[in-house]
Amino acid sequence: MTPKLSTILKERGLTQTELAMAAGIPQAAISRFDRASQGAYANIIAIARALDVPVEELFDIENE
Repeated sequence: MTPKLSTILKERGLTQTELAMAAGIPQAAISRFDRASQGAYANIIAIARALDVPVEELFDIENE
């Protein structure tokens, strides 16, 4: 499972800082999530809500 947050942000013309402000979480949390496919559930949900997308849309999910 790979995060695709960078792609979503580019498509919307947003920066991590702008998303952090909209989601109400630190920009560092967004950066960690985008780099490492990890993050606190509450932060992932806040990101999805700020972008108005389902949580699943934040990831490329590969069927194994």
